[in-house]
Amino acid sequence: MGGFAGSHHTAVAALEELGEAKLIATCDPRVKSFTIEQQTWRLAERGVQVYSDYRAMLDACHRGLDLVVVPTPINLHAEMHAAVTALGLPVYLEKPPTLDFAELEQMIAADSRVRKSSLVGFNFIIEKPRLALKERLLAGEFGAIRGATLSALWPRPASYFSRNNWAGRLMMNDRIVLDSCFGNAMAHFVHNLLFWAGGTELFSWGQPAAVRAELYRAHAIEGAYTFFVETDTTSGVNLRFALSHACAGASTHLEMVLCDKAVLRYVVGRQIEIRWNDGRTEKIAPEPFDPLVENHRDYHRYLRDESPRPATTLADSRAFVVLNDLAHLSSGHIAPIPAALVSGVREEKEQKDYLHVSDIVAAQENFLVRGAWPGANGWNRQPGEVATPADLGRFHEVVKTMAGK
Repeated sequence: MGGFAGSHHTAVAALEELGEAKLIATCDPRVKSFTIEQQTWRLAERGVQVYSDYRAMLDACHRGLDLVVVPTPINLHAEMHAAVTALGLPVYLEKPPTLDFAELEQMIAADSRVRKSSLVGFNFIIEKPRLALKERLLAGEFGAIRGATLSALWPRPASYFSRNNWAGRLMMNDRIVLDSCFGNAMAHFVHNLLFWAGGTELFSWGQPAAVRAELYRAHAIEGAYTFFVETDTTSGVNLRFALSHACAGASTHLEMVLCDKAVLRYVVGRQIEIRWNDGRTEKIAPEPFDPLVENHRDYHRYLRDESPRPATTLADSRAFVVLNDLAHLSSGHIAPIPAALVSGVREEKEQKDYLHVSDIVAAQENFLVRGAWPGANGWNRQPGEVATPADLGRFHEVVKTMAGK
C-alpha cells in the first residue's frame, strides 16, 4: 500500500467517485503498517476487502474481478503476473515489467493465455500532444529522424537508497533486479525516446541494434545511478541517454528528437517546442494530465473493447528491457565517479543529504551533443564494449559478476 501503490489507490478512488471503477480488494504483507492510509482511502466504508497475501486475495476474489493492478517491487512482477494470468485475468503492471530479457519472454508467453493483453504502466505514451507529434513525424512533416537524446537529472537523497530492501540492487536471491535511474525511476522517459524512434506505426518503438554504455555510482550501493548510453536502432536512428541521481537542486529532464527539418523538444508536463531549421518556433501547451488516472481510463477502454490495444504491452516493452540489459553488458562494470568530483550537499529545508557531481551537467552535454564519453574525459574508466542482442546469452553471468556473486 506504500510508495507508488498508494498513488494507484488514490487514482482508483478518484475514478470510483466518478462511477468509472470499483476497487474490490487490496493487499499488503504489512497491512497493519498502513492503518492511516486505509482510513484516508475509506476502504472499510467502500467495502474494500484487505488481505496480507496476494494469493489469498486472488483465491477469494478472482471471480468478481475484471483486472488486477500490480504496483509492486520489480522482482515480484513476474511471479504475480503469472498468478493473475493463470486465472484468465488481465494485469495493469507497473513499469518496468522486469529488467531481465529472458523473464520478459516468459511473461509474454503467460500473457498469451488471457483474452486481453496486460498493460505496462509507462505513463506518458498516451499524452495527446505526444501522439499528435508522433503522427506528424510518421507523416514526414519534420523530415527523417536522424537522432534523439534524453537528459535527466533527478536528485535523490541518501535515504532513497535505503527505503526498502531492493533499492539500488543488482540482484536479490539470485534473481535479476537492476534497480536504477535508467531502468526504474526514469524508465518512462527512456521508453518515450524509443517511442519517437519507432517504425511506421503509431505504437512502435525503436529496436536496439548496437549499444555502448558507461555506468557509474557515487553512492554506496550495489547498482548504478548514473548512466551514459548510446544505441543505434535497427532502422539507423542514433539515440543517446544521460541520466543521473548524483546531483542536487531542481530536477530536469528533456527529450529531443533531431529531424532533417526541425528539432522537437519535449519536457513532460511543462513545455513542447518545435524549432524549425528555417527559424520558426512552434510551441504547444501541454494539457493537464494525471498519468495514473488517464492510464487506468485508457486501459479500461481497451478492456471494454472501445480501443484496439493497450498503450504499452509486454511485447512493446522488449526494446526497453533489451536496451537496459545491453547497457549493463556493454559497461561490464560499474565505475565509481572520481571522489574529487563528488561533494555532499545538505538540504536544510528537507533535512536530507545529497551527493552532487560537480561537472555532471557538462559531462551530459559533452556526451549528448558531442559524443564525448565521460570515462575518457576525467571520469577515469575504459570505454564500454559494443553490445548487440546476440550477446544477451552472457547477460546473467555479467550481472552476477557485477554483483560479486
